[in-house]
Amino acid sequence: MPDRGGGPTGPRMRVGRPSRRARTLLMTLGVLAALGMAFAMFAGFWTDWLWYRSVHYSSVFTTTLWTKIGLFFVFGLLMAGAVGLNIWLAHRLRPPLSAMSMEQQSLDRYRMGIAPYKKWLLLGITALVGLIAGASAASQWRTWLMWVNGVPFGKRDPQFNLDVSFYAFDLPWYRFLLGFGFAAAILSLIAAALTHYLYGGLRVTSPGARATAAATGHLSVLLGVFVTLKAVAYWLDRYGLAVKSSDFKATGNWTGLRYVDAHAYLPAKTILFCIAVICALLFFATLWRRTWQLPVIGFGLMVFSAILIGGLYPAIVQKFQVQPNEQAKEAPYVAKNIKATREAYGIDDTKVSGYDGISKTKDKSTLRDEVEKAASIRILDPNVVSPTFQQLQQIRNFYGFPTNLDVDRYKGKDGKVQDTVIGLRELNLDGIPKKNWINNHFRYTHGYGVVAAKGTEADGNGQPSFTESDLPSTGQLGKYEQRVYYGEKTTTYSIVGGPQKEVDYSDDSGEKTTSYRGDSGVSLSNPVNRAAYAMAFGEPQILYSGAIGDGSRILYNRTPKERVEAVAPWLTIDGDAYPAVVDGRIQWIVDAYTTTNGYPYASRTTLGDTTADSLTYNNSQRAVVAQQNQVNYIRNSVKATVDAYSGEVKLYQWDTEDPVLKTWMKAFPGTVESKKSISPNLMDHLRYPQDLFKVQRELLTRYHVQDAQTFLSGSEVWQVPDDPTNKSGNAVPPYYLTMKMPEQDSQAFSLTTTFTPTGRDNLSAFMAVDAEAGTPGYGQIRILKLPTSTTVGGPKQVQSQFNSNSQQNIAEFVRLIRGGDSEIEYGNLLTVPLDGGLLYVEPVYVRGGQLKYPLMRKVLVSYDGVTAFENTLGEALDKIFGAAGATPPPPADTGTGETPPPSSGNPTVQQALKDAQKAFDDGQTALKDGDWQAYGQAQKDLQDALKRAEDAQAQAEKAGGSGKNADSGDNKPTPDRSPSASPSAGSTGG
Repeated sequence: MPDRGGGPTGPRMRVGRPSRRARTLLMTLGVLAALGMAFAMFAGFWTDWLWYRSVHYSSVFTTTLWTKIGLFFVFGLLMAGAVGLNIWLAHRLRPPLSAMSMEQQSLDRYRMGIAPYKKWLLLGITALVGLIAGASAASQWRTWLMWVNGVPFGKRDPQFNLDVSFYAFDLPWYRFLLGFGFAAAILSLIAAALTHYLYGGLRVTSPGARATAAATGHLSVLLGVFVTLKAVAYWLDRYGLAVKSSDFKATGNWTGLRYVDAHAYLPAKTILFCIAVICALLFFATLWRRTWQLPVIGFGLMVFSAILIGGLYPAIVQKFQVQPNEQAKEAPYVAKNIKATREAYGIDDTKVSGYDGISKTKDKSTLRDEVEKAASIRILDPNVVSPTFQQLQQIRNFYGFPTNLDVDRYKGKDGKVQDTVIGLRELNLDGIPKKNWINNHFRYTHGYGVVAAKGTEADGNGQPSFTESDLPSTGQLGKYEQRVYYGEKTTTYSIVGGPQKEVDYSDDSGEKTTSYRGDSGVSLSNPVNRAAYAMAFGEPQILYSGAIGDGSRILYNRTPKERVEAVAPWLTIDGDAYPAVVDGRIQWIVDAYTTTNGYPYASRTTLGDTTADSLTYNNSQRAVVAQQNQVNYIRNSVKATVDAYSGEVKLYQWDTEDPVLKTWMKAFPGTVESKKSISPNLMDHLRYPQDLFKVQRELLTRYHVQDAQTFLSGSEVWQVPDDPTNKSGNAVPPYYLTMKMPEQDSQAFSLTTTFTPTGRDNLSAFMAVDAEAGTPGYGQIRILKLPTSTTVGGPKQVQSQFNSNSQQNIAEFVRLIRGGDSEIEYGNLLTVPLDGGLLYVEPVYVRGGQLKYPLMRKVLVSYDGVTAFENTLGEALDKIFGAAGATPPPPADTGTGETPPPSSGNPTVQQALKDAQKAFDDGQTALKDGDWQAYGQAQKDLQDALKRAEDAQAQAEKAGGSGKNADSGDNKPTPDRSPSASPSAGSTGG
């Protein structure tokens, strides 16, 4: 072909060539840049390999790497081959001569321009699409491993009678293959069409036929392949209906077939499959007929059918068959959804029993001893007292505690197991006296020791009653390795074990130093390793610093959750890792889950939303890893541990029946140890995980109902109440508590929560799960369902009752505390079933004056509408149940004036209240000054004044007769709401 598009030629401008030195310099810079990029890529790969080898999980790295490489090359080559083959074929089928038209003359210049570079252009295009396709395929390594290693669930879906493994493991891989096929067909079709057009096989404006016979046949085959894939898609869509999510107004989020799916969409997909197969055959027949008339008609019929059968017909069925009698039509499918959802989330064995919510015993004094049997009530809130631990046990500024402490179980001096609030004294780099590279990464490298306190009591000053404290830590936990190199707050790297000594801890004799002797981390004695880490961390000093020498090791990826996630990337990690002293070592215990979103008929949930509560609010450390995952099956299949000194990670098989875990164990053999490997001491500290419990309680707000008609009516829908102790507006967190449910013979370590009706604040149910691992009842969920005919106060109502109680002067206490430059902090509102009723207990903390940490000052207790507000839990229970020497308080003020607070009309009462106010003010002053002796005396004076006020008021009422004011005849007293009139709320001071 002549070059019809050539322009006029003329003398060319001579452009000066760069000098030889400049060219050499440019070439040198180019080579150095290429080497730098290559080394950066190598550094990332090499450091990852070294890290996995250091934690003895190199098989995870190699399995994942080779799987990604295999998928990359296989699917990259397939895509490149498909596109390249069709470009080559279109070029091969080009017509020998082009029509002499303006269109072809315009294309001549492009043909001539690319002619010298055709092979390179072909290689470039195929390489580009191959790289993109390969990278996309490599990201599907989980899908591939689950498909090739999948094991059966042993359960079949109710619609197609296929094993659940087909939906969980097979269908995702088939969908990936289908998507890849569509991409290859479309790209090949576009590439072939452009090539045919460029070389005259297709014409837009030229006279004569629009396409040559060869182009027609080639493109028809590609269109036939596309339509064939569409037929396969229609067939797979039939099974996809079993795991399809939709919005169902009766239940909200819905997964699985409904009536319209089974009676409209399912037959529609089958019909469309048949039409697509016929249409594909018509396209293939074009190879012989050389006309597009029938294939185009067939394709149009398929599109029309998709609109009519796949869209309009289901809408008609929904409108005229389902909506007039929705409950009857949907009930069988709702029943399937209920059954599958309960199985998928492990809530199918939940025991629901009726509970009155009102005490059966009239003489409440007989219940005082029953409280001790019902629960070991934890009044130390681990989510409030972290600042107290920080202030009293930080010792040095470079130590710190997590925002939320943990609850575990340890034996006390009496040998009995007790709930214990525990935290580690971790490294806090913000508190280092002088921040520089050496201090940050060489000298200050670890935390030191455990701090623990009894969960069921506080000392006389409102401080935790420590069972393990000081530095080095001493107490009831015995001897153990106290250095904490791995923890929740340890987010930077440290270089240890070399010539530079580390700060161990400080005591009265001065600073103690140490040198790490563990085998954790990666050795930096090799210059290649140093160069790789200098590049990977962007820190050139690693390469040449004299602080690094023989024995130096670099520690990184140091938080327990990120270590477990790295060695088991197929697990979803619980948001709350917690420490335990096990066999002389501090072990972080991490709960991990296997999940899938392919369980047929089971409703989906988003982990981040479901596990959110008032504790995860603005606290990323407690957020579940992979929180945006949508799942409809979850199991706590793995218990993991991370040694706080050595960083050693161990994975233990916990759920021995979980098919998802079995699949991953086939894919990564040797990474998960058997359940029998768990030592008895470790078993004592394992517990039911919070995030699983939160997922289950969210599902049980609807799926506690097993009758389809009731489920559809929505009359029994519950909600998780908002946390009434703060203003976050988020759900109340579940609480660990050793307690006894009505049908249990003895107390068990449990995880508890409450439910309220949708849109209301009264209590619907109380839920608890046996959280004590290694016991026969572990994992048993029990729900106490309250009758709908009576109203029992929920958490928000009980909190409101606390705040507004006039008899106990709680509101006045809060006002006086806040008026004295102090703040009130409410602890966890615990709920305990007792004798048919519900006992509520809430510790009240005061953070006041110069004290920057909360101290427990009061305990609120409520039972059967009666509230007590006392210094200790024992005193409050004595008052509630009228124990010896205690006067039961009257029922809560209902606002009718029937149970007014003490009148201040009596002069003796007024004087006593003035004395109480003075004692309270003195206590506040002592609190600001940190004078605990004066504070203790003020508290004693305050109690004496309040006792005189109570005695004087009682005498006045007795003289006046039956609660009437002696000074006002039959008129009931008017409460004096002034600050000085009701200081009894300050009975503990601030």
